[in-house]
Amino acid sequence: MKQTIKPLGALALALGLVYCNDPAEKAIEQDVSVETVTTVSPISLFDGKTLSGWHGFNKTGAITNWIVEDGALVCLGAAEGDTGGDIVTDQEFGNFELSWEWKVDKGSNSGVMYHVIEDPKYKAPYETGPEYQIIDDIGFPGKLEEWQKAGADYAMNLPNEKKQLKPVGEWNTSKIIFNNGHVEHWLNGEKIVEFEKGSDAWNKEKAEGKWKDFPDYSIANKGRIALQDHGNKAYFKNITIVPL
Repeated sequence: MKQTIKPLGALALALGLVYCNDPAEKAIEQDVSVETVTTVSPISLFDGKTLSGWHGFNKTGAITNWIVEDGALVCLGAAEGDTGGDIVTDQEFGNFELSWEWKVDKGSNSGVMYHVIEDPKYKAPYETGPEYQIIDDIGFPGKLEEWQKAGADYAMNLPNEKKQLKPVGEWNTSKIIFNNGHVEHWLNGEKIVEFEKGSDAWNKEKAEGKWKDFPDYSIANKGRIALQDHGNKAYFKNITIVPL
């Protein structure tokens, strides 16, 4: 007896053929693992309430020149000059993506450093740690070179034309990416600095510029994150890091 396939049966047969020919479905049927994309959740470096996870550079006592105010980590600017008041993370990091928000008062100066080494022979984090400069470009009481302005890889690499700095008192969003020597600085959604640590240009700048008398500048590829007390008030919040 001749059999005929009704329309609904034909549709089911067609779908079955498509199913059987789909590579992903075949992989599942054959118990073949399919590659998946995994993401690493950001690690919070500041809980918005306490100074937990931070300590004074080369110090063990209580931190007195930083406080938590309205969910922000606030530098009181109690240090004299550019040493003595910096704080660093308890943890060390190698490759990472560090994000944070910041603002400053009129005329203020601060910074974020990374790969900082603690040792009694160093008086400040900047002797070993590269710095993402934080400063009031407009109201700072003194002439600023381009390598001293906000967002710069301090004394090494200048921000590009994409830099858009918020007015004093408004929150800026920043990011540093360090990945096997490739470094990026971001400010308010734009990549403003990019360079390769250890390149000919980088080595030349280190040897001839501000860091020529600091042989251990950027010597490490792993270390602590530091927030600078440069004697001025500065505010930080939503500080997170993703190890890469």
